Amino acid sequence: MLDIFNQDAFSASALTGNVTLVPNSYGRINELGLFTPEPIATTSVTLFIENGVLTLLPTRPRGGPASLGTRGKQKPKAFYVPHIPHDDSVLATDVQNMLALSPNGVAGLETVLGFVNRKLITMRRKHAITLENLRIGALKGVVRDSDGSVIVNYFTEFGITEQVVDFTFGTASTDVLGKCQDVTGYMEDNLLGETMTGVHALCSPEWFRKFTSHASVKEAFKYYQSGPQILREDVRKGFTFGGITFEEYRGSASYIQEDGTTSVPQRFIPAGDVRFFPLGTTDTFTNYWAPPDFWSEVNLAPAISDAEVFVAPLEPKKFGKGMDIHTESNPLPLVKRPALLVRGTTSN
Repeated sequence: MLDIFNQDAFSASALTGNVTLVPNSYGRINELGLFTPEPIATTSVTLFIENGVLTLLPTRPRGGPASLGTRGKQKPKAFYVPHIPHDDSVLATDVQNMLALSPNGVAGLETVLGFVNRKLITMRRKHAITLENLRIGALKGVVRDSDGSVIVNYFTEFGITEQVVDFTFGTASTDVLGKCQDVTGYMEDNLLGETMTGVHALCSPEWFRKFTSHASVKEAFKYYQSGPQILREDVRKGFTFGGITFEEYRGSASYIQEDGTTSVPQRFIPAGDVRFFPLGTTDTFTNYWAPPDFWSEVNLAPAISDAEVFVAPLEPKKFGKGMDIHTESNPLPLVKRPALLVRGTTSN
């Protein structure tokens, strides 16, 4: 009998290559390109947290002794890379009598490879939305699992107190521009040798509505002749005010609970919140990619092109009834300067 799964098209490398060709179409954080990918050969990454202080260098007479540098106090800190496996299967009954989908509208009977690839696309998208959840968690300073449990708290790990700015939109006299300057000024004070080109804000719909409805914001755009017109246009996709680009963010997802039911969709940014983070940094946001849990990949840093999702060799079911599919992702979105992350709220 012909073993259709014992072909190059069904090999782990070929299936992983097919998954790689499917773009990560979900996620605003992915679109912003904040996190620099860095493959590693281990399942954890160790950083040296240094409490360095920038000081002025004194002048010296030519030929004289130079000022001496001092060593900062370095503390090694290990961060473990989350392991995200996902299993599914393809049964003979799934493919039998099914019509294939075709871009030109011509449909024939589905092939096993075609069905497997469609299944992999769905699995790929689940990994994509999971990565978005991890990354938005990193931008909030606390990376959480699908059920809300904490994976890592960067504020705690780095000994940083989260900065919170209350915009008090319910008070007509609130200086919203001044609040924006409080955010940007705090970030500038905490760059500590880092650089940034701007500040971005992802806003919950509730916070964004109050922001664009505040009298001082409306007045600022009242006579603005070019650019977005918040008084008559839908500016939820983004506009700049006070040196910050604001945009509405509606990312959410549900998860499978212990009893097998699906949870109510959870907002990545809670109602009434906004999250500020810097743009154009050089070494603040890094996405570490660990190798998959496969024999062939032990202690090998994954290729960047294949790092997001790996596909294991297909496992046959009993009596040749189908195949089990295993995919996994091993990402750690890490923020090396959590002091640059600011949370915004409004108490009224």
